[in-house]
Amino acid sequence: MSDPSQAADRGEHQVSPLELFFDLVFVFAITQVTKLLTNTPTWDGILRGALVLAAVWWAWIGYTWLTSATEVDEGGVRLAMLAATTAMLGVALAAPAAFGADAVFFGAAYLVVSIIHLVLSTAVGRDPDRRSALVRFAPTSLIAAILVFLAGFLGGDVQLAVWVMALAIGYGGPTVIGLGRGWHVAPAHFAERYGLVILIALGESIIAIGAGAGLDLTPGVVVGATLGAVVVSALWWLYFDVAAIFARRRLMEATGVARARLARDAYTYLHLPMVAGIVLFAFGLKTTLHHVHAHLQTVPAVALCGGVALYLLAHIGFLYRATGYIFRRRTIGAAVLLAWIPVASAISAIAALGFVSIVSALVVAYEAIRHRGSRSEVRRSERTS
Repeated sequence: MSDPSQAADRGEHQVSPLELFFDLVFVFAITQVTKLLTNTPTWDGILRGALVLAAVWWAWIGYTWLTSATEVDEGGVRLAMLAATTAMLGVALAAPAAFGADAVFFGAAYLVVSIIHLVLSTAVGRDPDRRSALVRFAPTSLIAAILVFLAGFLGGDVQLAVWVMALAIGYGGPTVIGLGRGWHVAPAHFAERYGLVILIALGESIIAIGAGAGLDLTPGVVVGATLGAVVVSALWWLYFDVAAIFARRRLMEATGVARARLARDAYTYLHLPMVAGIVLFAFGLKTTLHHVHAHLQTVPAVALCGGVALYLLAHIGFLYRATGYIFRRRTIGAAVLLAWIPVASAISAIAALGFVSIVSALVVAYEAIRHRGSRSEVRRSERTS
């Protein structure tokens, strides 16, 4: 008799318009984190933005596991998903002031998103293994959401401490408790969902170019926008050219608990720093285009260079967890960008952005040329499969 968990893992289905609709609201929340950083371009703002992004990400990934395990675009489940989408919109709207005037509203909306997820998961999880997994997971998820809500009534360092505690409980749950037989994913669907979010998140950088450029298209702004587009294109290439293909294949080859653990590590955990890197770069890019000939302050300079470096480092972890190989040129690119941060704050913003675009383009060019044969083979087999 076959393992029911493996049978469930083979149940592929397409990403539905309802899932994409939910994801659009999530990505709006990402743009709101960028707004938070722009409004508070300080180290404290970076910390608060990171906490808000981590909370929003954790709410989103719960629904990716749910919708990968079963189709949810029918009947009462569809209505519940739309209710969750509305609650997520509330989370996104309150995100820029999640530690200020809208703290309670953010916490309440976040708690509603978490409760709907647990109710939906219970309703669609009919097999005993799935229900057993939910019983183990639900306490950490619910406690984390309740703590975020309670933090809305606090302030200062105590509020930050409660947020950190909440996220530690939420993120630590699947690792400490472990993933047993009840965690199922449809691998192609799961990988596509995360790829689409990376794609839409990169769109946030395009939005940052438009917002930073404004209506006064001076030569410096045009050059800056072009350089920004080069970096965003490089970030897109690095993920979608072969990295996403490698990881998806490994996820499809794995079975049972091994597949669930790979999905947790490579996608749930290691895609978060990728998105964080995109958000940081978008913030640094927006600031650069506002002041192309001025010197960047320390925090925007860190965001501009460190955001791309963080994205590259997350790729290294993602690909190592999926394939067991370290992509050395991405490691070198990240190290060069981190070393460039002190220089980036001492020269004009446009020059700092120019260097980031050169490094990004060189990493892409080296991989594309040095490994052109194997790269073409991988992409050809992907098209014919």
